[in-house]
Amino acid sequence: MNTPNQRDRRELPIGRRVAQLRVGRGMSQQVLADWVGRSKSWVDKVERGVRTLDRLSVIETVAAALGVAPGVLVGRAARWTPATDAATAVERIRAALARYDPADGDRPPPAELDRQIGYASAAYRHAHHPQVLRMLPDLLAASRDVDRSDPDLPVRVYQLTAQMLVKLGEPHLGWLAADRAMTAAGHPRHAALAAVPLAQALRALDRGRLAMAVATTAVRAIESVPVCATVPDDAALAATLLTEAALSAATCADSVATDDLTERAAACAARHPDDGSGFGPIVVDLARALAAARLGDNHLAVALHQRVACGDAWQRLPAEHRAAHLVDITRAHLDLGDHRAAGRALVAADRIAPAEVRLRPVAHAALAAVLRAGPTPADLTRLAATVGLTRPRVE
Repeated sequence: MNTPNQRDRRELPIGRRVAQLRVGRGMSQQVLADWVGRSKSWVDKVERGVRTLDRLSVIETVAAALGVAPGVLVGRAARWTPATDAATAVERIRAALARYDPADGDRPPPAELDRQIGYASAAYRHAHHPQVLRMLPDLLAASRDVDRSDPDLPVRVYQLTAQMLVKLGEPHLGWLAADRAMTAAGHPRHAALAAVPLAQALRALDRGRLAMAVATTAVRAIESVPVCATVPDDAALAATLLTEAALSAATCADSVATDDLTERAAACAARHPDDGSGFGPIVVDLARALAAARLGDNHLAVALHQRVACGDAWQRLPAEHRAAHLVDITRAHLDLGDHRAAGRALVAADRIAPAEVRLRPVAHAALAAVLRAGPTPADLTRLAATVGLTRPRVE
């Protein structure tokens, strides 16, 4: 039986529901604003009813920050259709990329757009991929209206979009988004940022030579910038590009180029502090493992992975990077015929960042290969049931 308070909550305007839930969780307006990538003024206007939450992506973002289902905000009487399954999300992104007209509705000022992009990027590093997918269409729309004299914001939006699409098994669409980022770039560093997902998309399309050329060309462009114009993160960016180039060389079975590019990446990474910001020597070591697997030396790949994954630096890596690497290293385990190790890697990845396993087609393929090998432990069987590959066992 519903209490009067429950009935009243369903009848409240959505802004009042947001306010009640926020206060009930001991959150200030500023804290909620930070969580959703908006300003404190925006939250205040929503709670007072001055601004209306009428976009599914925004409602889902606010609901996630408050720790409730979207239906709690819109009321049970409203019909709610989730907008976060991968196929639907990709189509929304495709539609946003296909539009060139000015964005509808209020356009966020550059400072607020910068905050939203920063929030989406942080969500990506933490592998909160459904949240990123909800935000990207609106970010793409807003970035169309940004002053072309300041290309940093659209480049970052297109870069994030491309990386997310490649992860979801849409490299052609990721290539398009990365190319948009390259087109918007107005500085060698902007172009270098865009070159990272462009190389990833080309590598996913088995265009290893092209990917290697894209990445190494971007590195040369960074190195040509006068010293006074560089920033501290340039070494990390150059190292990222060189690891992408090394992995691309490995897909072409070019072991000489792979070794050379990896050593260059290690030299750049040595100048970047291993502070958990997303890069450091450990990233190069993990790339060595994946490159070894692509070159066919799976025993070396597994040995490198095991050595690196037991250190403190591994725990400081973003959740997305750790889980993605675990998914990728399953290829080496499977090629060695060690399906149990492959299964353990997938379960570990799911514990770190469930979206990496539950949304990525490559993870589904690896999980299916493990299931075909024979009986599986209960935790792997439950994971397969969650993904939809098999029915859970009756224990």
